[in-house]
Order: sequence, then structure tokens, then C-alpha cells
Amino acid sequence: MDLSPFETDNSVSCRLSSQIPDVCRTEDCCLGIDEAGRGPVLGPMVYGICFCPVSKKQELKESKVADSKTLSEAERENLFQKLDEAKSYLGWALQILSPNTISTSMLQRTKYNLNALSHDTAIGLIQYALDSGVQLTEVFVDTVGPAEKYEEKLSKLFPGIKVTVRPKADSLFPIVSAASICAKVARDRVVKGWNFAEDLGEVDADYGSGYPNDPKTKAWLLKYLDPVFGFPQFVRFSWSTAQTLIDNKGVTVHWDDDDEDGEKAAQRQNNRSMLAYFGASAGDSWIVFPQFIAKVEIANEDRIIIELPTK
Repeated sequence: MDLSPFETDNSVSCRLSSQIPDVCRTEDCCLGIDEAGRGPVLGPMVYGICFCPVSKKQELKESKVADSKTLSEAERENLFQKLDEAKSYLGWALQILSPNTISTSMLQRTKYNLNALSHDTAIGLIQYALDSGVQLTEVFVDTVGPAEKYEEKLSKLFPGIKVTVRPKADSLFPIVSAASICAKVARDRVVKGWNFAEDLGEVDADYGSGYPNDPKTKAWLLKYLDPVFGFPQFVRFSWSTAQTLIDNKGVTVHWDDDDEDGEKAAQRQNNRSMLAYFGASAGDSWIVFPQFIAKVEIANEDRIIIELPTK
């Protein structure tokens, strides 16, 4: 599993995949979907699919794949190796959703919660398999939200494919167990080798499980909270645990909004607003910033030139 496409820029999402086995383009196939890392406040969420011919179901079952949460890290790695070696009939694909993608999606102006993001990611992976020529006839999904509604939604989107959505599908269907293992192995590797874009020096890797209620995770969050700039991109800043720490430990920032324009905000702070220069007559003025003085030239009513000092 080559994670380098994601590691090059872990602020965005990334899709990784195996080769498509030729047999999956000619025989009826089943596909399983599961995710890893839905709950943690640290690191990405990874969605995985595995697919193989229906005729290979028993062979997959005999490989003793199981729900990844019931396996040790060493067991998952060993089983993933076996799955990867079965490339003559089994394929997989992953969608790695970065912490930044998760948080910006959940906090955007139009409501877009984690369930919607999960559904859209799963739909995208099914469509990827179809577009790649996989002859899907069966899809098994570990549910997100009410199983019946999710099953109905997927069945309408993919007519002609028998869709089965169940709670704990990763413990019921071997093809979903295989997807679970692929997703969990990828997330574990990404988290362990996370490349911090921020200049944090030697980062303490003892952050516990990554779940919000873990004392080690909470201590790590507190340690790496910058009071002005917040958390590194390794953190899902939309999680309430992270937001609470920012509210309690961060510097308070006042954002001008529709109820208080720039002029009113400046008056409140006994300062002159930048907007005060917009209606000024043409000519030169100077603005004093905390760290430097900038020259402002009012060229005309449509053009303002700000000349910053050179070092």
C-alpha cells in the first residue's frame, strides 16, 4: 500500500487503489464497504472497499478475515498482506478523508454532517468500482445511520445491484471484513507516519487512542494548542473536544459581521477603520499598524493602493 500520494499533501483527501483483477471485469462480483476512524479527534477517516467474484466468497471466508476492531495490529497487517497477495481475484480501494476535509465540510455554511460525508464517500467508491469495469451484482455495507433508509438510498442510486446494509456488517460478511481491514491498516499507517506541516519540533507521538475521552489524547491536544492559530492539521477542529479547548484556552478574536461594520468596530476600539479611507479624496495617507506603518494612496473612487514597507 503506497501512501505517498496522501503523505505529499495530507491536508486534502486522497483515493488509493489496487489494480483491478481481470476476473472482476468478467464475472459477477460482490463488494463490501467499511470505514476506520470515524470517532477520533485525531487523524483521518478512511473508507475502504474490497471486491471479488461471487464465486470466490468461500475462499475469502476461509482466509479468516474478521472485523478489524477484533484484531491486533499485527493480525491486521498479516491479513492485509494476504488480501493484497490475492490480487488475481480481489481488489480494493480507499478514500482517505483528511482531518482538514472533515472539519471544513462539517463547519461549512450549508449543513453537511459526518453521516452525509460518509454516505457520499461510500457512493463515490461504489461508482469508482463500476467505472473501473467491476461487474457488481452485490454490495454489502456497514450502516451509517438507519440501515433501512441507507439501503433504500443506495438501491435507488444503483438499480440492478442487490444492496444489503446492516449494523456490524464487518462481523457478518467477509467481504466487508476485508474492507474493514484495508481501511484500518491504512489509517494506522497514516497516523503513525503523520507528516506535520507545522513547525512543531520533535512531536510527542504519545497521543493515546485519538478518541476525545482518552486522557492522553486530551493532554496532547492541550500541549499542541496554539492560543492564536489553534491546532495542527492533524486535529479535527470541528470536534467539540477541540472547540472547547480553543474556547477556553485560545485568544478571543472579535469578527466584524453584518451587525457591526468596519466603521462601528473601529469606533468601538477607538481606532480608525480601513473603510474610512475608502471615501477619502485622492491623495496619500498613512496607516499605523502594530508592527509597521503603511502608505495608502487613494488613486480614485475605484482604486486604493497600499504600499507595505520593505525589510
